[in-house]
Amino acid sequence: MLVHRRPGVVVTDHVLPVPLDHAAPDGEQIDLFAREVVAAGKAPERLPWLVFLQGGPGNRSPRPLGRDGWLSRALDDYRVLLLDQRGTGRSTPANRQTLPLRGDAAAQADYLALFRADSIVKDCELLRRHLLGDGGRWSVLGQSFGGFCAVTYLSFAPEALREVLITGGLPGLRVTPEDVYRAAYPRIRSKNTAHYTCYPEDVARVRDIVRHLREHSVLLPGGGPLTPRAFQALGLMLGSGSGSHTLHYLVEDAFVSGPAGPVLSDSFLAQAQGHLSFAGAPLYALLHEPSYGQQSVSREGTRWAAERVRPEFPEFDAEAALEGDAPVLFSGETIHPWMFESDRALAPLRETAELLAQRGQWPDLYDPARLAHNDVPVVAAVYHDDMYVDTVHSLATAQSIRGLRTWITDEYEHDGLRVSDGRVLDRLVRMVRGEL
Repeated sequence: MLVHRRPGVVVTDHVLPVPLDHAAPDGEQIDLFAREVVAAGKAPERLPWLVFLQGGPGNRSPRPLGRDGWLSRALDDYRVLLLDQRGTGRSTPANRQTLPLRGDAAAQADYLALFRADSIVKDCELLRRHLLGDGGRWSVLGQSFGGFCAVTYLSFAPEALREVLITGGLPGLRVTPEDVYRAAYPRIRSKNTAHYTCYPEDVARVRDIVRHLREHSVLLPGGGPLTPRAFQALGLMLGSGSGSHTLHYLVEDAFVSGPAGPVLSDSFLAQAQGHLSFAGAPLYALLHEPSYGQQSVSREGTRWAAERVRPEFPEFDAEAALEGDAPVLFSGETIHPWMFESDRALAPLRETAELLAQRGQWPDLYDPARLAHNDVPVVAAVYHDDMYVDTVHSLATAQSIRGLRTWITDEYEHDGLRVSDGRVLDRLVRMVRGEL
C-alpha cells in the first residue's frame, strides 16, 4: 500500500486481485484499484467507511487534490473509498489498446459482458471483506450510474450496507432500453428549448455550423470527421448545470476567416474534440446501452436502442431543420453505431460494440421483490429536470424500494453532487440520519 499526505487528507492506495468472472472465482484475475481518503486529523480513528461509486459507466473515480467539493463534507464523518470500477483508471484497463489482448471481437465482447453493475457490486464485496472483514458493513454513495450500481447492491447484498445515498441515479427497475430512450428524447428536446431560449442568437450560429459541416469535409485534430450528427452530440453537456453556457461559448466564435472564406477555427475544433472523444472513457460508449439490459425485461438485447428510437423524434433530424427554419437540435446521452466509425478511440472496437448490442439475455441487475422488503436506510436526490435519468422512472423506483426517502429538487442539475460544494451530500447525510 502506498500512503500519501496531501493538504488536509491522508491518501492510501489499495490494489486487490478479483476474479474476472465471479462465477469462476479460481479463474483469471484482474486488478481492482481503490483510493482511501481520510481527514488528516482523523486518520487513527475508527470511522465508518463510505464507498463512492462513480457515474458512467466507464469513468474512473475522482482524483482528490485535498479537501474539496463533496469530498470535504464526506470527510467530516467518513473514511472515504474512491473506487476505480473494473476497466477504469488504475484498475485493469479495458480500451482499444488492451482489448486486442483478449483475442477477436467475440472474445472481447464476452470479456466486456463481465463489466456491468452486477460484477462491480461483487468486486465491492471482495474489497469490503478485505478492508473490513466478513462482518463489516459500509455506506455507499452512488452518483448517476453509481446509483444504478447502488440499487444493484441493495438487490443482491444488502446485508453489507449500513446506508445508501444516491444522487441522480435511481434506475427504472422494469424498463426496456427502448423505454429509456423514448423517455430521454423529449427531455433532451426540452434542454434544447431552454438553451435556445437563453441564447436565441445560437439558433443561427448552430445552423451555420451544421450547414458548413454538410458542405465541407472537416476533421477534428485527432483525425476523426466532424459531421453534422457528431456536432449534434455536443448536446451531452446540456444536462449539467453549466453545460448550456459552455456550449454557447463554444459556438459563439466557431468561425474564423481564411483565404477561401469562413472556416471552423482550430480552437473550436480542439474544444469540440475534447467534448466528443471517448478516449478517456471508452467503456461509456461500449457499455452504456448494455447497462440497461435485463433478460426478464427484454430478452433481445439492446440492439442500438437509441438509434432505433431516434426516428420517432424527427425534430432531431438536422437535414430537415436546415431545409426549413427550425433550430437544429442537439442530441444527449445517446450512443450510436456511427460513433464507432468517427471516433478513433472507438473505431477498432466497432465489431465488439456490434456484438454487445446484439447480445441477448443479459442477467437481471435488480430484484424488485427483495427491494420491496428493503431494510437498509436509503435516501436519494432526484433532480426534477434531469436530462440523463428519467424522473418518472426514478420516482417509480423510489416507491418500489421500501423505506427510501427522496429529495426532489430543481435547484441543481445532474451534476449537483459535484458542483454544490458539499450541500447536496450534506442534505442526504442529514436525511439518512433522520435529521430532516
